[in-house]
Amino acid sequence: MIRASTSRPRAVALVGTTASGKSALALHLARTLRDVELVSVDSMQVYRGMDIGTAKPTQGERTEVAHHLLDLAEPWEDYSVARFQTDARAALAEVAHRGRRAVLVGGTGLYLRAVVDDLDIPGRYPEVRAELEADGDTPALHSRLVELDPTAAARIEPDNRRRTIRALEVSLGSGRPFSTYGPGLETHPPSDIAQVGVRLPSAVVAQRIEERYHQQVAAGFLAEVDALLSLDRPLSRSAAQALGYRELIAHRRGDTSLDEALDVAVARTRRFARRQRSWFRRDPRISWFDAERDPDEVASALTARVTAALG
Repeated sequence: MIRASTSRPRAVALVGTTASGKSALALHLARTLRDVELVSVDSMQVYRGMDIGTAKPTQGERTEVAHHLLDLAEPWEDYSVARFQTDARAALAEVAHRGRRAVLVGGTGLYLRAVVDDLDIPGRYPEVRAELEADGDTPALHSRLVELDPTAAARIEPDNRRRTIRALEVSLGSGRPFSTYGPGLETHPPSDIAQVGVRLPSAVVAQRIEERYHQQVAAGFLAEVDALLSLDRPLSRSAAQALGYRELIAHRRGDTSLDEALDVAVARTRRFARRQRSWFRRDPRISWFDAERDPDEVASALTARVTAALG
């Protein structure tokens, strides 16, 4: 459900698929406009120690331009969309209090909608969840969801244990189908947060995804995974699902070769990019800027659009 918009600081959201170059464009905006601070909308960049694999801004970039909503949680914590919504509201208020302007940047669609549309987020029901977690048969859990909430089940892949359990948790705990929290996602009311997007051809994004993984491995991605595996506590369900991490963890545990792990990570990330593209395509409020191969091609036009939106 979308609630009526409250009075919030004006901001702009810069969106796009993974590997679309939106982070570099956001830095360009901040360097050009000077009074802009960046607010990350990435469900994995919130975790400490997960830097290379999430393409987190470097320390140098964070020193040059203020970034918010990075390194908020330990990798063994489950970080929820509700917590993100609270943290994002606080970050936007903080930016406005200093008389500066905010650009939200990221590709986690639900997190973005939670802020743009002030979503009504379903509650948590730990006892119900614990009972569901004890059942190791994910397909059976999904079948149960089909009976309880066929609309939600149709939106969730049968092998997606995390999302299946969450939908069941809410449906059983609240007595209200999980999908009834979602109809608001099908509407796109006016918002005081303007949205602009950078869009590259799918083949270019696919190539950039593969190239980025090889660059990340060269930059120390495996050492980062080793550090996470050495922690006293296991990764949370959400952190353990992070693109690339799950595959490299399987490699480090001897389940697959490095090349096989990277092949799986690339394929999975490409599928994720397609889902992101479909998600953002449904929102008519996004003003799109199309580049042929390099997101820098649209930097000037996008900067002008963001400047106008921020006022």
